Amino acid sequence: MTLQSIDARTGQPVGEAWPESTPAQIDAAVTAAATTAPAWATSDGAARARLLRGLADALESAREHLVPLADRETALGLPRLNGELDRTAFQLRGFADVAERGDAFAFLDDPTVAGAPPAGRPHLTRVRVPLGPVAMFAASNFPFAFSVLGGDTASALAAGCPVVIKGHPAHPELSRQTVALARQVIASQGLPSGLIGFVEGTSIAAGVRLVQADGIAAVAFTGSFAGGTALARIAAERARPIPFFGELGSVNPLIVLPDALREGGTELAQSLAGSICLGSGQFCTSPGVIVVTKGAAGDAFVDALATHLASLSPHALLTPGIRGAFEKGLVRWRDAAGVRPLVADIAEANATPRPYLAEVDGGDFVANASLHEEVFGAAALVVRTDTPSQAIDILRAVGGSLTVTLWGIEKSATSPDDTTLELVRAATQIAGRVLFAGVPTGVAVTAAQHHGGPFPASTAPATTSVGYAALDRFLRPVALQDAPAWLVDRKGVPC
Repeated sequence: MTLQSIDARTGQPVGEAWPESTPAQIDAAVTAAATTAPAWATSDGAARARLLRGLADALESAREHLVPLADRETALGLPRLNGELDRTAFQLRGFADVAERGDAFAFLDDPTVAGAPPAGRPHLTRVRVPLGPVAMFAASNFPFAFSVLGGDTASALAAGCPVVIKGHPAHPELSRQTVALARQVIASQGLPSGLIGFVEGTSIAAGVRLVQADGIAAVAFTGSFAGGTALARIAAERARPIPFFGELGSVNPLIVLPDALREGGTELAQSLAGSICLGSGQFCTSPGVIVVTKGAAGDAFVDALATHLASLSPHALLTPGIRGAFEKGLVRWRDAAGVRPLVADIAEANATPRPYLAEVDGGDFVANASLHEEVFGAAALVVRTDTPSQAIDILRAVGGSLTVTLWGIEKSATSPDDTTLELVRAATQIAGRVLFAGVPTGVAVTAAQHHGGPFPASTAPATTSVGYAALDRFLRPVALQDAPAWLVDRKGVPC
């Protein structure tokens, strides 16, 4: 198996191919990480912050070289990629602030209470310890923000865990050069090289070998449902199972309530069309199910959405595999009973894909489980309902989702009606993030963010892969009972 840098616009190889990591090389990267783990676990917030800020500075310093390389391998465009590099540097510095503030060392101290239990108790201090080396699987659709130095790497390092990165073959040369940059920063700070390991490969075996390696203590994954669930099963079937934090994508229902259309839905339709096509639909938060109540206002909104969507021209999809899966998904929709195409231009074999929009009755949608599956690309299904309350049935049929968007919920009401309460309740039961304005594409890096959701959106719905709570994934609570004073005085910093 070999890797090859491909010009995404021409499909032509650039430079020489190189072999994927051998089993011995994968094992060596994990061994180096495991050797490094004890010392990094005991590092203080200042050391972790210094590394993370150094990585951010290095990334920005290499912008003029890395961004054009990323554009060549992904065709995502210089403006998008410059913005993504900015986000990645911001994220690294944000986790540096978190590390410096001591979030990873949060502890609870319950002093001794004399007497017999349950009123009496020993001295208990609850601290957190890093899990150990994290296998990080880079994503295809964000070559900076969810790749080598993305949020999983930043949060693991801030938590005190080394990482072994599995580069994504969709941007292999960019991954290699970003790793080289990171290693320069590590060396300049006198840190062990095993702190950031790197393996690469196109074969399934390479990823499996990494997850099965004895030294790996957790896995962070962003990618397809099929790939994520397969690796999660492998992590669970190890002799000593390890946690698997997988973000697997979702259909992100967007509910358009009648109140949202009272003043006309043209601007909303334009905004939604742009969200569906953003990044050629290759966002895990791309809205794929649009729920609209039947009636004249709903008809006008759907017509406007179709018009705006038909005028857009998505760029090429990231890989032939993603393009093939997109086309298969559209065939599945086209063949489904009751699905009526609204925007369905078929692109030629060598042309960039066209946006796709179809309409289906709410009852037909609920009854057909194949319509509940994500189609990763610039495509969406409009689901027409008889009443706003029927949207609840749609949400329950979809199941776990990263986001649900509710347009038209009255924000000024002091006593919402029962339907509103039920709809909001249903949205919070299936999604990790519920929006009441705007579109779901775009995930802010902040303390209150939650980027996850019930299965199948993610494998660990109580955790997030975006935002500063992401480091919680890689920390395990430990209660210290009647600990010596010197250990309590460390204030949660592992020894």
